[in-house]
Amino acid sequence: MPGHRTKGFCASAAALALCAVLAGCGGSGDTAAGGKVVLRYTWWGNPDRAARTEQAVALFEKQHPGVRVQTSFSGYDAYKQKLAIQATGGDAPDVMQLDYRQIDQYASGDVLLDLGKVKSALRTSEIDAGLLATGRVDGTLYAVPQGRGTETLVYDVATWKASGVPLPKQGWTWSEWADAMRALAKKTGKPGATDPGQSEDAFEVWLRGQGKSLYTKDGSLGFTASDLTRWWTFADRLRREGTVSRAEQTTQLDGTVENTPLGRGTASSDFNWDAPASGYLAIVKGGVALAPMPSGTDGTPGQYYKPSMFLGVAADTSHPKESAELVDFLLNDHRAAKILGATRGIPVNETIREQTASQLKDFDKTVADYQASLEGTLKDPPQAPPSGDNALQTTFARDYDQVSYERMSPREAAENYITEAKAELRS
Repeated sequence: MPGHRTKGFCASAAALALCAVLAGCGGSGDTAAGGKVVLRYTWWGNPDRAARTEQAVALFEKQHPGVRVQTSFSGYDAYKQKLAIQATGGDAPDVMQLDYRQIDQYASGDVLLDLGKVKSALRTSEIDAGLLATGRVDGTLYAVPQGRGTETLVYDVATWKASGVPLPKQGWTWSEWADAMRALAKKTGKPGATDPGQSEDAFEVWLRGQGKSLYTKDGSLGFTASDLTRWWTFADRLRREGTVSRAEQTTQLDGTVENTPLGRGTASSDFNWDAPASGYLAIVKGGVALAPMPSGTDGTPGQYYKPSMFLGVAADTSHPKESAELVDFLLNDHRAAKILGATRGIPVNETIREQTASQLKDFDKTVADYQASLEGTLKDPPQAPPSGDNALQTTFARDYDQVSYERMSPREAAENYITEAKAELRS
């Protein structure tokens, strides 16, 4: 789920492994010795997600003895860059994990297969129609949601409780969040949270709480320089106070939880997505919990259920049927669902979601309970953003870096971003 620079989470060694594995692979649709079909399947994620995925793939191979699946994974940022190179070079993997922001780009670039061509091998009838529609571009289904996620404030439980600051509550506003972060900083002697100014995801939640959106239905910007100035002024003030992380800490964000202020122990909380927050369990000694995102002043929620990620098939795969069967298995097989748990978000297949709810444990159950607590309170998700947004995530963070290092005022940076964004969206 990837936009926010703390979204992906895997050690750099895994990124190197991805490159090594893929460097030894041929194009999509290889055939192994013995006549087996070879599919390349890639995703981003942490080691826990990787271990579970490998187990599920092994089960798929057992059920499909004529197919062998070559797998690889990395952190989100490295994955995004690698996939872009592969797609540009005509070497996209047969089955690929996709973020919301990549669908329009790769569909319009003829990288993704029209899944209507393999509908006999890929069942989608048990996926909520609204959720499924997020994988369509101009009416054609190019990607299928693999999980349902939502944003969260993930926090160090032991630190927060020891501070005596009241725990987060549903319906709290951004102003109340800021007051809590100030109180945490005062009590603990370290920032209460990662500076949210760099995160387009956090900005979107804030913006939706104001009744606005990142993009209009025609793919234009849905906000003004004044809106962005307000957001960056808000974040900049908190940074100057020491309420959120310093610039040098924020610019270390590289898509791993280990390099977030919360992961390094230099802040007490972070905005992230619910399922990926599992990565904090191994590095935050006090344990972590999930809290709702802040709402607008009048209580309008900006948070929404979003497809946590999608699965797509390469348009030029030599094995569309087998690729679709792998996608179908990962989405609709109850044994695969039991193995995968909530590592990619809560299952989108409604029957499987009901069947597995009572079986979830540990952090999977934490995510499921968190989502259940929000049922009926969130607004519908926006349509998938235009392809230019993929590049604008980087621009957004880079322009805010100019604010956090005090090289530009929030107004100057906002106007600069709006100019660049309009140019990107026209290109």
